[in-house]
Amino acid sequence: MRTARKGSVEMPAFVRQLVKETEKRVSSFFKGGRGGASDGEPPGEGEKEEVLPSPYLDKPVLDKLTEEGCARWGLTYALGSMQGWRANMEDFHNCVPQLGGELAEWSFFAVFDGHAGSTVAQYCSQHLLGHILATAGIGAEDHPEKVKGAIIEGFMQTDKHLHSAARREGWERGGTTVVSTLISPYYIYFANCGDSRAMLCRSGQVCFSTEDHKPYSPLEKERIESAGGSVSLQRINGSLAVSRALGDFSYKGAENRIPSQQMVSPEPEVCVVERSPADEFLVLACDGVWDTISNEELCAFIHNRLQVCTDLRDVCAQVIDLCLYKGSLDNISIILLCFPGAPQLSAEALHQEAELEDLLESKVHNFGSLMWDLI
Repeated sequence: MRTARKGSVEMPAFVRQLVKETEKRVSSFFKGGRGGASDGEPPGEGEKEEVLPSPYLDKPVLDKLTEEGCARWGLTYALGSMQGWRANMEDFHNCVPQLGGELAEWSFFAVFDGHAGSTVAQYCSQHLLGHILATAGIGAEDHPEKVKGAIIEGFMQTDKHLHSAARREGWERGGTTVVSTLISPYYIYFANCGDSRAMLCRSGQVCFSTEDHKPYSPLEKERIESAGGSVSLQRINGSLAVSRALGDFSYKGAENRIPSQQMVSPEPEVCVVERSPADEFLVLACDGVWDTISNEELCAFIHNRLQVCTDLRDVCAQVIDLCLYKGSLDNISIILLCFPGAPQLSAEALHQEAELEDLLESKVHNFGSLMWDLI
């Protein structure tokens, strides 16, 4: 089991500097691109310059929310979440390493990526697991088809109750994608609704990943058009960038069509993977991660970091910094789950890490000296 903060390795100084430089460049871009008139051209006489509120900030919010824990059967986990360049934080999460009663050896984790506000994501993070368990389809016998049915029904019931709450409270605008995993003693159940994603690493390689639900995907586009919508600019009716979500009720009003046949479907895609001693780690993350890094790149990055870092919160923070440097402009949330077979500290990897850091710092120092001589 990993020990919190013991032997943790911070993000190297040169990477922190790269993040700072990226922050300056992106901040300059946003400052120069706002306003209704073209750059450098004042509005005409009698005209009012319409300034729309930007969904982005002049500087990213870099404070990170972190969380860690473990389950008695050997699972360790950590969460990392950051607002980033977005004007508001709309991500929420669930981390339940041990369910109660006869499900004490089961775990549930989920990432909720809200859009057009955070209300729906927050509501679903508080109620989804309860609706899944209320179906009574999940029990100690661990029957995959029953569990899959319970997960789907739980999502559908959450959306139904959400709609009632939204009409009652007057906040029908907004929605959330969801990616979740339910881990039993024998299986890993993945449920995805939208474009957040789950990825399982086994024996150092990507073993499984969920499929993103985008409006331009052939089957998704067919459903959208059958429900009276269209796909333009890779979005539903030129507006919404995901084709499955909880909430978004303005896209769910087609008459004589069940919820799963609406333009935006609340039905998750549920997949089951049998557990293996070779399972290393599992990642749940919003699209703020996947927009900038591939499954294979993230698998390799985390695999390597686990050999030099024992604190999973530090690994999550390093993934967030990497995504920020690579240009992510979204909220960033990641849950990292490590199985007993995850990579352990490696003396060789630690030695190589130290040598690399020394080399890079030396090159940075030499470059600074050269620039000073030129001045």
